[in-house]
Amino acid sequence: MQAVQIITYASVGIAIIAMLVKVFRYATAPEHMRWELYPVPHEKGKAEYGGSYLEELDWWTQERHKDTFNELKEMASEILLLKGVFHHNRTVWTWSLPFHGGLYLCVGWLVLLLIGGIMTAAGAAVGAGAGVIGQIVHYLTVFCGYAGLFLSGLGALGLFFWRLTDSDQRKFNSPMEYFNLVFFVAVAVVGLIAHLTLDPSFTALRAYVNSLVTAGAFNSPGMLFTVELVLMSLLIMYIPLTRMSHFVAKYFLYHSVRWNDTPNERGSKLEQRVLELLQMKVGWSAPHMHPGKSWGEAVTMDEKEANRE
Repeated sequence: MQAVQIITYASVGIAIIAMLVKVFRYATAPEHMRWELYPVPHEKGKAEYGGSYLEELDWWTQERHKDTFNELKEMASEILLLKGVFHHNRTVWTWSLPFHGGLYLCVGWLVLLLIGGIMTAAGAAVGAGAGVIGQIVHYLTVFCGYAGLFLSGLGALGLFFWRLTDSDQRKFNSPMEYFNLVFFVAVAVVGLIAHLTLDPSFTALRAYVNSLVTAGAFNSPGMLFTVELVLMSLLIMYIPLTRMSHFVAKYFLYHSVRWNDTPNERGSKLEQRVLELLQMKVGWSAPHMHPGKSWGEAVTMDEKEANRE
C-alpha cells in the first residue's frame, strides 16, 4: 500500500469520526433558549403571513398541523440559494453562492467517483464507450469535477479578496479565515491543472478510488496528480475539524432553536429536560447571580430574599 493511499484512508477516517462527534455533541446539548421568531415554515396555513398556533383560542387543546413540504422548500432555498445571505449581504452572496455551489458539485463528484470505482471493481465498464449507466456516471463525473473545482476555487478567491479589502469585515478576520480560503483555492487550482494536463477524463482518479475500494495497487500519472490526491485528502480531513463544518450546527440551529415551536406542556419530555437544567448550580461569580444556588432557586427568589443574600 502506497503512502498516498494511507493518507487518504486516515483522512477519511478522521473526517468521519470528527463529524460523528460533532453531531453527537449538538444532539445531546442542553435545551437551548428558543428564538420564537415567526414565521416558522412548518406552520401550516400560517407561515405565509407570520402567524402561529398561539393565536388560536385554547391552542393547547387543538391538534397542530405541520407543512413538511413548505419546510423542505425553505430549507432548499437556504441551502442551495443562500437566501439569508442574499437578503442580508449581497456582496458576500455574489461569491458565496459559487463557492457553496462548487462544493456541492465536488461532493457529487466524489460520490460519482466512488460509484465508478465500485463499478470498476465489480467488473462493469465506466467511460465514453461503456454502457448507458457507465456513460452517465462518466459524463456526470467529468461535469461535476470541472464545474465543482472551478466554481469553488472562484468563490473562495472572491471571498478571500472580500475579507482582505472590506474595512469593516477585516476587523473580524483571523489568520485562519485567510488560510481556509487559500487552502480551497490551492486545491482547486492544483486539481484543475492536474486533470487538464494528466487526467482530462478522470480515468486515473477513478482508478485511484478503485484502488482504495479494493486495497489494490495504483500508479500515479504524474507528481502533480499525487500532490492533488494529498491536498484533497487533507482538505477532507481538515473541514470537519474547523468551523467550516458549520452545516452540521446549522441543521440543529434551525430545527432546535430557530424553528422549534414545540410547546412546553405538563408531563412532556421538554418539561423534564427544562426541570433538569433548573437543578444545575449557578456557576457565575457575580453576587447578584447567587452562585451556589440552583438556577431554579435563583430565578424564583423574590427581592427580599435576594437582598438578604
